[in-house]
Amino acid sequence: MSAEISIVIPTLNAEAVLPGCLSALMEGVTAGLIRELIVTDGGSADATLRIADEAGARLVQGPASRGGQLRRGVAQARGRWLLILHADTELEEGWARSVSDHVASDQSAAAYFRLGFRARGIGPVWVAGWANLRARTLRLPYGDQGLLLSRAAYDQAGGYPDQPLMEDVALVRALKGPLVALPQRAMTSAVRYQSEGWVRRGARNLWTLGRYMAGTDPERLAASYRR
Repeated sequence: MSAEISIVIPTLNAEAVLPGCLSALMEGVTAGLIRELIVTDGGSADATLRIADEAGARLVQGPASRGGQLRRGVAQARGRWLLILHADTELEEGWARSVSDHVASDQSAAAYFRLGFRARGIGPVWVAGWANLRARTLRLPYGDQGLLLSRAAYDQAGGYPDQPLMEDVALVRALKGPLVALPQRAMTSAVRYQSEGWVRRGARNLWTLGRYMAGTDPERLAASYRR
């Protein structure tokens, strides 16, 4: 199939994780699936921009706010489909075939990957299990699971809001129609969970989601989240 997909990755001081994310995308390049790679940066002071440039990415720069960064990045995208990924996410082998099949079927449905962590133990299994259950039953995959959707569906939903947190939840809630779970996993970094504790971090994320759904301003949430 012809290259249909624009990959959009928001970054901020991501030099340690971006190479792994980009390396996992190579099977999509080999398959002729990826039209372009867009890295939308929020003011990195490390080697992130150099790594992105060496990978052939189109660079978009602006203030640090993941929703705003994604909105600016998607605005530059030319593909009929979008694949949004976090810089610390590595897609599991075989993802390109699943994505290609989904796109070729011309579904209007958006899709996401199952979550996994690059860590061992009961904590990663428990947190990933809850995230995948939440995505399936509540129709709420987070951004670290990746999001594949057509440009038409993105535009119909109004795009990413320019907010520092929960931009992924806002967009998914605005999408029309079903969400499809792809079989491969999006393997994400476990650093924050390992530093804070799996239970504590998981409970904190759940509390943040509850506050957002209850109407708390994302700016307030982001300030509390960073603390």
